[in-house]
Amino acid sequence: MQNHPRVPPRVLTVAGSDSGGGAGIQADLKTMLALGVHGMSVLTAVTAQNSQGVQGAWELPADAVRAQFRSVVDDIGAEAVKTGMLATAELVDTVAELLAGVQAPVVVDPVSVSKHGDPLLAASALDSVRTKLLPRATVATPNTDEVAQLTGVRVSAEEDLRRAAEAVLEFGPRWALIKGGHLDGDAVDLLTDGAEEHWLRAGRLDNRHTHGTGCTLASAIAAQLAKGQSVPEAVTAAKEYVTGAIAAGFPLGRGIGPVDHGWRRR
Repeated sequence: MQNHPRVPPRVLTVAGSDSGGGAGIQADLKTMLALGVHGMSVLTAVTAQNSQGVQGAWELPADAVRAQFRSVVDDIGAEAVKTGMLATAELVDTVAELLAGVQAPVVVDPVSVSKHGDPLLAASALDSVRTKLLPRATVATPNTDEVAQLTGVRVSAEEDLRRAAEAVLEFGPRWALIKGGHLDGDAVDLLTDGAEEHWLRAGRLDNRHTHGTGCTLASAIAAQLAKGQSVPEAVTAAKEYVTGAIAAGFPLGRGIGPVDHGWRRR
């Protein structure tokens, strides 16, 4: 049935819920729909979250995460997997163990802090991310704050991105995409596998409504990989999609609004 002409590529997101709909599982599924793949989800945590921040977060038991994953993968399968908020060391370990049995490409977004600065990963889980999750990644997509937490390398300028990528690659992902969106000047990202480098540059957009950018980018990469693109092709296409989504980001509530996942249809 998977090869039926009407069945789109299948992508699984393993992440937390954002009740405000701008990031997390909600952003992942919207991105996947926009890019023509079938999105499926393993929920790791529930957050009470809006445009102003995260008011509460409750992780699910490891057994519930494992059961969701097995349910989807054993019956439906997946042509790419994306991980987002994993919250605790136990959940990171559980997901890393589940990914060990997956042949599909894996995009790891090592989410540790929300757009508003709220912690989404226990400090005790960082070592599990380094030693168990990153080695499973086809592509790891940390921003500069996450690079600093994981490696100790601080990125303050574009020339620091290469050193950051080298430090992340030491933990074993096949490719590292270091997101320089928090730096001054153009929005510059570096994609490298240690041998080849791709510098992805986009003009900085004057729009504060950027909630969900990281989740959206990682999901877009997974969607493109599921469609059979190479890593550099997938990341380039995902960056283009996200740049458009940021340009179309809109105000919501009293704080930071979301990117517009459906910008191409409007």
